[in-house]
Amino acid sequence: MTMKILLPLIAVTFVSGGSVFVEARQPKPPAAVVKPKVSQPVQPKWKLFTPPDGRFTILMPGNPNRNTQSQKTYMGEINLEIFVAQPPKQQVAYVVTYNDFPYSYGEMADPQAVLNNARDMALKTTKSNLISQRNIRSSNNHPGKEIEYINSGGKITKSRMYVAEGRLYQVMAITTKKQQKTLAKTITGYLNSFHVVLKKPNN
Repeated sequence: MTMKILLPLIAVTFVSGGSVFVEARQPKPPAAVVKPKVSQPVQPKWKLFTPPDGRFTILMPGNPNRNTQSQKTYMGEINLEIFVAQPPKQQVAYVVTYNDFPYSYGEMADPQAVLNNARDMALKTTKSNLISQRNIRSSNNHPGKEIEYINSGGKITKSRMYVAEGRLYQVMAITTKKQQKTLAKTITGYLNSFHVVLKKPNN
């Protein structure tokens, strides 16, 4: 019943499809003069990012690219917001997506059912196998779920999903097995930095 509504998983398919890793796969011409700095990894400048509506904050490696998709469902049109940041010379993508549910659905939906369906659709759409999962809470106590899964191409996604005030958030880090080992602490710090900002009551 809720499967049709969990549209943020389009973002998972979009990212895991490989399009965001094109730059990392392109062959680079040999440098004429080899300098020590060339072999050193480029460390991105992380900074606090807040979306236009101010409903969450998170540390991102630079300014993320924003993409908005509108999808029609039997419950009306739903807008999917996607934010993607990719550090140069690293096979990793940091992604935040969210969508608002229609008010009536958001009021009556069971958060755990939404999270479970989001997990199931993520695995289905990316043709991935689940590695681990656990129930979590946001910093202001909204229900959430952390999952980690791997697809047939070896891409590993670590995702934290939250249901808060009629909205489904997904915070993801998508990378390769090799990069995951070197970026494990960075990815954990990225996921930990996500905070839901509560809506201000109307005066």
